[in-house]
Amino acid sequence: MNIGSYSYEEYLHLVKSFHGNLAPGLIIGGFMVDLALKELPEGELFDAMCETPVCLPDAVQILTPCTIGNGWLKIVNFGRFALALYEKNEGQGIRVYMDSARLEPWPEIKSWFFKLKSKKDQDLQILLDQIKEAGHDILSLQEVHLHPQFLKKRSMGQTAICTQCGEAYPAKDGSLCLACQGETPYKAVIRLTKESNNRTGSQDIRKISFS
Repeated sequence: MNIGSYSYEEYLHLVKSFHGNLAPGLIIGGFMVDLALKELPEGELFDAMCETPVCLPDAVQILTPCTIGNGWLKIVNFGRFALALYEKNEGQGIRVYMDSARLEPWPEIKSWFFKLKSKKDQDLQILLDQIKEAGHDILSLQEVHLHPQFLKKRSMGQTAICTQCGEAYPAKDGSLCLACQGETPYKAVIRLTKESNNRTGSQDIRKISFS
């Protein structure tokens, strides 16, 4: 049994090293990406879209060249456990989703997917065994054609220097960066400066102010 170009065991190792644990959703996500890849024309250049930020983006990044960083992976949070691989320019591709109508033969997967049990009451080994045995059988396929706006390549546009914090930011955000407009996630910021230590030749980090 393979998932993409990896054996099942190799994929589990990659999941654990990349994600931090053997997340059931990421293992299922591997089967989803594998199924989509099998349906794409050989040699086609494709992008990816995930309809949830949970687990599936990691499966795409493990098994394809598409990553958040290179812009080939988009996340559109519809809260649906689904992903699509599609031709970069025209947007025609394959969507794979978890088909709830196909979960009846797999009670542990159904219980996990619909959160019918608390995490502590789940039998992880039975769940993982059922995921491996079910493979593609709990998934369904659709042919899709993306709207043109989803095919546009992101661009930072012009860059400006924020007059409040002094950092570069996209000029389209206004006269100040979004953080200085009040959208910062940080409760407090302590500015640090490096000062040379003449005795040791090293640099010491010193707190100099709050902002």
